[in-house]
Amino acid sequence: MNDELFYQLALALVPNIGDVHARILLQQFGNATSIFKASLSQLERIEGIGMVRAKSITGFHDFKTAEAELKFLDQYKIRVLFQSDKEYPQRLLNCYDAPTLLFYKGEANLNASKVLSVVGTRSHTEYGKQFIEKFIRDLAGENILIVSGLAFGIDALAHKAALKNNLPTVGVVGHGLDKVYPYENTGLAKEMMKDGGGLLTEFFSGTKPDKHHFPLRNRIVAGMSDATVVVETHLRGGSMITGQLADSYHRDVFALPGRNTDTYSSGCNHLIQFNKAILLSDAAGLMETMGWKTRKKEKRKIPELFMDLSPEETKIVALLKEKNLLAIDEISIKCGLSSSSVAAAVLNLELNNRIASLPGKRFQLL
Repeated sequence: MNDELFYQLALALVPNIGDVHARILLQQFGNATSIFKASLSQLERIEGIGMVRAKSITGFHDFKTAEAELKFLDQYKIRVLFQSDKEYPQRLLNCYDAPTLLFYKGEANLNASKVLSVVGTRSHTEYGKQFIEKFIRDLAGENILIVSGLAFGIDALAHKAALKNNLPTVGVVGHGLDKVYPYENTGLAKEMMKDGGGLLTEFFSGTKPDKHHFPLRNRIVAGMSDATVVVETHLRGGSMITGQLADSYHRDVFALPGRNTDTYSSGCNHLIQFNKAILLSDAAGLMETMGWKTRKKEKRKIPELFMDLSPEETKIVALLKEKNLLAIDEISIKCGLSSSSVAAAVLNLELNNRIASLPGKRFQLL
């Protein structure tokens, strides 16, 4: 048995320890095993933990559930992605409420260079259906990972269109991976996994698709993506939650406008009206806004890429050379620099035409 994996699963089961508290503990102790080996006094002294949560850890005895989950994961070849794993969706780590761990069955790269979530109503119109099919068809060949929630309606259409156009697609679900909900999408889920996509969840096997799980699912959809596209939703639709979460995570949100008399366009129109989303007309517009449009560059000789750069600027240029496009908070985390140091270095690099600023406080090399 992998002891660390066992304790990672156990940590996710401890009462009163949510994702935020787990992250605090991991920052303090480094790994899950050390958290369970810590004394009560060590735990309770940590800011944000206190006596109640410390006792929840030292008094935790439900290790049988963790053992059962290990057997399930091994039987069905499901991977556990812990926050410290390289395969964990790194964009999620910029969200304060990132899941402690995720369960993943699939082959798609969750850290692809371009990740786009597409969400919308379960009761779509022909207008929404035609838009989705053309929109994703126009993204074919752009090496974009399409993420959605495997629900009826727009979600399923997005997954199907991605498959049809040879784009990898991942479904984030609000239940354990021992089932597929809705059941009618079982065939679609299998096809996604077969064709290089996958299924992702934070829920243990046996967890039912209860209503309160879907807003939690939505934060993963929003947080693991560079941008979220909302296609048809009414004002109180679940896709509004996803769009608003994406906006709160400082990700770009795009919404398909519609007539003000159409119920399923009311949510999209609202997001656009109150500057929570960019008006979406076509794939080319999104690609341009995101800085994903392929540009033909003239070949030119650069005498020395790192000439006259400060140590901070050198780190940033090297990182962007490797990653191509990054948000400013990602640069700060990956370079290990303070926000003020990154802001100053980025400004100087822009002024010297070394990097370009893109919407959503993202940067790339010129």
